[in-house]
Amino acid sequence: MNWHTSGEFAPLMLVVDGPEKYKLVATLCQAAEMLTAGWPIDDGEEYLIAIRACRNAIHGEIPAQDARAALIRAADEAGIPVITVH
Repeated sequence: MNWHTSGEFAPLMLVVDGPEKYKLVATLCQAAEMLTAGWPIDDGEEYLIAIRACRNAIHGEIPAQDARAALIRAADEAGIPVITVH
């Protein structure tokens, strides 16, 4: 369970309000921190799915890329632009 490294998690950038406009999310740890500490809503359906997906990926139950996809859907739900590199 090495969730502090990027591994399969392709980095993405979230465009958020505040002094630090661009937030790099390159690991499962950063994704979980962003969802739990810096998310503008805490009751959206995609948000709750993303929280569960991060937990499951951290525990090795699902691929990191599934958690990444859930994070992108939650960002869309919250109106947070996402910059991805393919």
